[in-house]
Amino acid sequence: MSFSGKVVLITGAAGGIGIAAAKAYAKEGAKLALVDLSKEALEDAAKEINASDVLLLRADVSKEEDVKQYVEETKNKFGQIDVFVNNAGINGKFANIDEQTAENYQAVFGVNVMGAFFGLKYVLKVMKEQKSGAIVNTASNGGLLGAPGMSAYVASKHAVIGLNKTAALEAADYGIRVNAVAPSGVDTQMMRSIESNAMPGMNRYATAEEIADLMVFLSSEKASFISGAYYRIDGAQGATSV
Repeated sequence: MSFSGKVVLITGAAGGIGIAAAKAYAKEGAKLALVDLSKEALEDAAKEINASDVLLLRADVSKEEDVKQYVEETKNKFGQIDVFVNNAGINGKFANIDEQTAENYQAVFGVNVMGAFFGLKYVLKVMKEQKSGAIVNTASNGGLLGAPGMSAYVASKHAVIGLNKTAALEAADYGIRVNAVAPSGVDTQMMRSIESNAMPGMNRYATAEEIADLMVFLSSEKASFISGAYYRIDGAQGATSV
């Protein structure tokens, strides 16, 4: 699954899954454009990633102009975007629906939904010009199931699944594939912040590296006829649901 000469753009790149994905693509020879809210966090992450060609981009993915800018900067430096890992996301605050706030919903949807939408909007423009590309959206098993106290996060990830399916249909005629990963609990700092709500299926969390491996596969030529799909990677947690 060589990505030699390919350009991979990753949002949420300073988080656990983002760093693991960057390492996995770098191992396969990819050039990287890494996006996160903090430039300092990106610089720390870059020290962990063994890549020969890396562009670090600070952006708030909930702001359309920031997203437009990171896509333009990536194209200006590398001339193309072959893979987009649409990964940035936040948990938000946990509370039952009758105790939730509009501000929390707006914050979660700003990053998880609008951030994913803006990324698709501007990356798809580039990929349509190229008539090629692969996109991997980070959803969640929360996009397929419910979870008490997590309505904002769950609703946002259901929205990502809907965006994923629609984008795949709209992009198909351009040779662009769009898929999503739907992890359960992953052993990252983000997951540890919600451990009381987690129900691992195989008595452990997934590793970020396991999620990254699935991302690499879905964006590779080995998955050349897979599009519009969402892949559970949850250690059987979802096996009892539809």
